[in-house]
Amino acid sequence: MNNQFNCQLIKSSKSSYARVTQITTAHGSVLTPAFMPVGTRAFVNHMTPHDLKSTGSQIILGGNTYHMLLNPGMDIILASGGMHCMMAWEGPMLTDSGGFQVFSLSKNAKICRIDADGAHFKHPITGKVSHLTPKSSIEAQRIIGADIIMAFDECTPEKGGREIALAAMERTHRWLLASKAAYLHSDAIYGHEQALFGIIQGGSFRDLREVSTQFIVDVQLDGIAIGGEVIGFDIQKTTEVIDWIRPLLPENKVRYTMGVGLNPQDLIDVAAKGIDLFDCVAPTRNARHGALYHGNVIKKGNWLEFVSEKNQSRILIKKSIYAKDETPILAGCLCYTCQHFTRAYLHFLFKQGSSLYNQLACIHNIHIMHNVCEQIRCFIFDE
Repeated sequence: MNNQFNCQLIKSSKSSYARVTQITTAHGSVLTPAFMPVGTRAFVNHMTPHDLKSTGSQIILGGNTYHMLLNPGMDIILASGGMHCMMAWEGPMLTDSGGFQVFSLSKNAKICRIDADGAHFKHPITGKVSHLTPKSSIEAQRIIGADIIMAFDECTPEKGGREIALAAMERTHRWLLASKAAYLHSDAIYGHEQALFGIIQGGSFRDLREVSTQFIVDVQLDGIAIGGEVIGFDIQKTTEVIDWIRPLLPENKVRYTMGVGLNPQDLIDVAAKGIDLFDCVAPTRNARHGALYHGNVIKKGNWLEFVSEKNQSRILIKKSIYAKDETPILAGCLCYTCQHFTRAYLHFLFKQGSSLYNQLACIHNIHIMHNVCEQIRCFIFDE
């Protein structure tokens, strides 16, 4: 087992800021750009590890720290030998720190209250209050055992204005230093190295983003994430933020946009700006609700585009027009679902509320996201 975390630049695009890197972890290597399916609660919805591998998954986001603390609890994960063993996932894994839950739950003061040291959470069932801090977040992520762990941060709301963005950024910076201290003063539990990433905040304010980027870079971490509510939610603003801060980013560090991947085109857009990793719950969520990705990557000018004759590059499988459609979701798609099943059958399964529909639909959507990444890598190699 190679126990050294490393990021190596393999090739840069001649026509954009896109790049191919190889990330080496104790559980294998990842060739980027790469999409990470999200297993918030220690499973990717309706997909087995075999499904994930067969769709092309190189790395997953497995187990959100906040949710893992609530259920099943750190004692259960430790007894299982860590999240890799618990999930039966043998490849690289990233986990997040719980910072996004601070953002989302703090909108209700009865559930979550933020202070200078962290956030007080109230368990939704038992009512038990727990204090999530940079130190406790790192301790929990040590037990989870992911190859990449995140510093505790506060996700910046987009509507809060400059004062709120500044406060969130400053708190994130303080928490980063505390996270790194906790990281340096603790040991990996399962014998493999864990890389620590910091998260850039600053909202939609260019000067704050630049200040935050320089701060994160100066702390000397293994990788750099770009966070905040706007990232992924507004892809045009997301790419603008990346353009602001890219000159400050070192070439030998992983670049990760958090929450990017609502649509296949989003991956192409952020990869063109020099991003390596991205994750999003949307592909599996869309699949469960009947929205199946449809389209192909083509060369357009000096770059790539995901094109489809379908509205929003999706098939809404619940529509009656698919009841007798004996073609696959996408002609030429090599995913298990398209190779074996028709639109008509998937329409039938969806109408029946079958769990099999959910599995087959998630397989297809995740395969499409990985295929987009593969096409980006091939384009860069072939330039």
